[in-house]
Amino acid sequence: MTYSSSLAAGRQQRFGQRNQNNASFRDRTKSLGPVSNTIVLIVLACILGLLYLTQVTKTNAFGYRIENLKDQKAVLQQEHDALEVSAARLQALERVKNSDVAKNLVSVAPSGTVQN
Repeated sequence: MTYSSSLAAGRQQRFGQRNQNNASFRDRTKSLGPVSNTIVLIVLACILGLLYLTQVTKTNAFGYRIENLKDQKAVLQQEHDALEVSAARLQALERVKNSDVAKNLVSVAPSGTVQN
């Protein structure tokens, strides 16, 4: 094979042979390969995980605030109940001292002791 025939053979392969169509239709759509798909899915999973963690963290922070407020409410309720009891006790002593029955009572001195 000479130099010119080798060039002619290369041209025939490139341009096609006689009585053949020159146009070739190829599907030129670009798609991601399996490695790229895997990487994209991993990145999406990481983003979704971060979103989930931020929401859970916010919920926990609000839960701590609510728990603290409930504790304060319980302490204040106990203090309120204790103050109500002491106010009732103090008012009861004044009412008893100023009642008509207490004013009509006679003081009694002890007359003796009982021995067993």
